[in-house]
Amino acid sequence: MISVHRIRPIIKKEFRQVRRDKRSLGVLLVVPAFMLVLFGYALNYDVKHVPLAIYDQDRTTTSRELTDGFLHTEYFDRIATLTSEHQIDSVLTGQIARAVLVIPVNFERDLAANRSVKIQVLVDGSNATNATAAAGYLAEMSQDYSTRLSLDLLARNGFGRPTLPIDYRARIWYNPELTSPKFLVPGLIGFILMISTVISTSLSIVREREKGTIEQIIVSPIHPMELIVGKTLPYVLISLVSTSLILLVGYILFDVVVRGSLLLLYGEALIFLLCGLGLGIWVSTVSTRQEQAFQLATLVSLLPTFMLSGFAFPIRNMPWPIQALTYINPARYFLWILRGIVLRGAGLEVFWQETLFMMLFATWIIVVSWNRLRRKVL
Repeated sequence: MISVHRIRPIIKKEFRQVRRDKRSLGVLLVVPAFMLVLFGYALNYDVKHVPLAIYDQDRTTTSRELTDGFLHTEYFDRIATLTSEHQIDSVLTGQIARAVLVIPVNFERDLAANRSVKIQVLVDGSNATNATAAAGYLAEMSQDYSTRLSLDLLARNGFGRPTLPIDYRARIWYNPELTSPKFLVPGLIGFILMISTVISTSLSIVREREKGTIEQIIVSPIHPMELIVGKTLPYVLISLVSTSLILLVGYILFDVVVRGSLLLLYGEALIFLLCGLGLGIWVSTVSTRQEQAFQLATLVSLLPTFMLSGFAFPIRNMPWPIQALTYINPARYFLWILRGIVLRGAGLEVFWQETLFMMLFATWIIVVSWNRLRRKVL
């Protein structure tokens, strides 16, 4: 029978140790807020203000009207005006510009004569993501300009102002501004919580082993589950405070609002924390020193959460053997749940299967890790 009276001294001891150990307190509270600010501003998928060079060989009112259409947006910044063809290689090779717009001679005259005109766009493809986005922007803006010219021509020829067959109107749900932070901040919560809980739990237990006190605790009348609860509960509570801090900073700096239930979010975070705590106990069973535990905990928590969870890279774009590995990673399911609650306001009926897997994983990893720790010590 688990006794609260036997758990309370362990909890007090852990809180006292955390207060004395500035490194653990920093990992649990200061580092998450710092990482949120750093990643929120540094890790950005929005492709805007692409440096654009323009080589206008026509230099007419119509050609300037075309270039103004590209520049009067937040997607392109005019970085250079070229006067000869050989300058194109220089600006692209030196990465002065990421794209070059080439307007041919007689651009205005050919359009006035209702002849088809070809404009050239050269894009630096060394960064595939930015190049794809820039080429897409240029193609869409060129198509819009071409459509407007066609409608004007029909109107001048006496056909009135015809309407397009399809009236396309996009309505973006959940993230209408299409900003990266609203997608990244929920992922950062899972990323930071996993790292902080695994590191803090592993360091706590390895510290006891270094001091030789873990053996005394295990052979004492304290039940194994009481020891696990007593050792991990302080870090669970501190991690939940860290979650609140992340949500607050995300709201203040990035306008990330939780659309779903806060109670459900904290419940899911608690289950995910148990997964991290179980991994922390496992790390402590294969580490003999705190330095070793810190390195191993960082490895098993940072890489899977960053690479194999969908936090930074889409899982569907990975090779199928790598995709198979993501199914045993609790961070994959937690990030899906978090984004559902924070961005879409989804409820438990949407992700109950992911919740069930995290509960099973947490139970399995805690039981396996504790049995391994107990055999190793005794």
